[in-house]
Amino acid sequence: MSTLLIVALVGALAVVGYVLGVRRAMASADGDLRLLHSLKSYYGQNVALLVLVPSLLVLVIWMTVQPLLIEQSVLGMISNTDVAEGSSRSLMMADVRRVADGLDVAVAQGAMSREAASDVRVDFTNVRERLASVGVAVGSTVTQTTLEAAQKFRALSGTGNMVRGIVVLLIAAAGFGYALKQTDKDFRARNVVERGILVLLIAAASIAVLTTLGIVFSLIFNTIDFFESFPGADFFFGTRWEPSFSGRGGASDLGFLPLIWGTLYISIIALVVAVPLGLFAAIYLSEYASNSVRSIAKPVLEVLAGIPTIVYGLFALLTVGPLLVNIFGADGLLGVNWMSGGTAAMTAGLVMGIMLIPFVSSLSDDIINAVPQAMRDGSYGLGATQSETIRQVILPAALPGIVGAVLLAASRAIGETMIVVLGAGAAASLSLNPLEAMTTVTAKIVSQLTGDGEFNSPETMVAFALGMTLFVITLALNVVALIIVRKYREQYD
Repeated sequence: MSTLLIVALVGALAVVGYVLGVRRAMASADGDLRLLHSLKSYYGQNVALLVLVPSLLVLVIWMTVQPLLIEQSVLGMISNTDVAEGSSRSLMMADVRRVADGLDVAVAQGAMSREAASDVRVDFTNVRERLASVGVAVGSTVTQTTLEAAQKFRALSGTGNMVRGIVVLLIAAAGFGYALKQTDKDFRARNVVERGILVLLIAAASIAVLTTLGIVFSLIFNTIDFFESFPGADFFFGTRWEPSFSGRGGASDLGFLPLIWGTLYISIIALVVAVPLGLFAAIYLSEYASNSVRSIAKPVLEVLAGIPTIVYGLFALLTVGPLLVNIFGADGLLGVNWMSGGTAAMTAGLVMGIMLIPFVSSLSDDIINAVPQAMRDGSYGLGATQSETIRQVILPAALPGIVGAVLLAASRAIGETMIVVLGAGAAASLSLNPLEAMTTVTAKIVSQLTGDGEFNSPETMVAFALGMTLFVITLALNVVALIIVRKYREQYD
C-alpha cells in the first residue's frame, strides 16, 4: 500500500470524523447550541485530530525505521567474499536497491511475472535481459547474490508496506471510534483541542532545535571517528592538502590551513566587492532615489539574489575568468604574466561579490529606512546637509543592522560552493596572489564525499572534520558579531 494512498485514506477518514463529530455533538444537545460546552466545530476538530495525529506520527516513524531494518536484514545475506573487487558493501547495497526497483518496474510493465521476480532459481542472464528491456542497466558488479538480495529486499519492502498500511489505518480507525464515543454536549472539546494544538505547535517549534542538534551530533561523532585514524595536529596545522584514495591513509596529507585560507581569502574579496556597492546602493535607494526610481531599481537589484549559484559559476568560468586572463595574462592588455588560467581566487571572489550585493543592499536599505525620521529632521534643523546627516546620524544609528547585513553576506560567502568549484579551481594553496587558483572548505567537502574511497577511510571522513571546524569558526564569528552589535546598539522610541 503506497504512502500516498494511506495519507488519502486517513485524510478522508478525518473529514468524515469531523462531520460526524459535529453532528453527534448537536444531536446530544437536541440541536441547541446553547447546551454545548464548546463551539460545535471543536467537536469535529477533536475527532479529526485523533484520526490524523497518531496515525500520521506512526506512519512517519515507520517510514524512517523500516528501510534501516530491511537494509540490515539484507546485508546479512552479503558476505565479504560476495563483495566485488574495488567495490564495497555500501555500493553493493546500492546495486541491490537498484535491481529491486528494476524488478518492480519490470513487473509493472509486464516484462516479468511476479513469480519470476521472486523466484531465486530464475536464470540470472534472463533477469539481466528483462531489466535491460525496461531501461535498468545492470553492471558487471551485479551478481547472483545481488539478485537474491534484491528479491529479499523487494519482498520485505512489500510486506512492510502492506503491514504499515494496515497498522496506520487501524490506528486512525481506533482514534475515530474513541473520539466519537466521547463526543457529547458536556465534553470539553475546546480545552482538548487547544491543548492538542499547543502540543503540535511546541513540536513544530522543536523541530528546528532538534534538527540543529542532530546536525551537530552527527558532525561530532564522525569527526571523532576521523581523528581516531588521523592525527589532529597534522590536520589543524598541516600546510599541504594531498588526499590519496589508494587505501593508504597514512600517505595522505590532510592539512586544514590551505582550505581555510582559501575560504577566508575568497570571502574577503567578495565582501570587498559587495559591501561598498551594496551599502552605496542602499543609501541611494533610501535617501536620494525618488519613489518611481526606487520602485523599479530595488526589485531589479534583488533579482540578483534569485539567480542560481550554478549560473554565477558558469558566468565566472566563461566570462570573468577569460576577461581577467585578457588583462593579467601573458598576452593580456598589461603585458604581464600574472595569471595563467581563468580559475583564480579573484575570479570567484568578484562573481561571489556580485551575488552578495542584494544581500547587503536590501537589508541595509530596510535598516536605514527604520531610522526615525525625527533624527533626520533634528540634524537638518541644526544646519547639517543631507550628506552630513547620512554620514554622522543615519549610518551610526543603523550601524548594528548594517553589521548584521554584512555578517549575513559573509556567512553566505563562506558557505558558497558552486562558484568556487567553477571559478576558483581545486588547488589548495596558501598563496597571497589573488590571481592563482585556490579552493575552499565547502568545495573539498563535496569532493571528498563524492570520491571513490571507502566511507570509513580518513580521506572521506575528513569531510566531517572540515564541516565541524567550519561550523565552530562560523559560530565564533557570529558570537563576536553579536557582542559588537550589542555594544553599539541604540534603542529608539
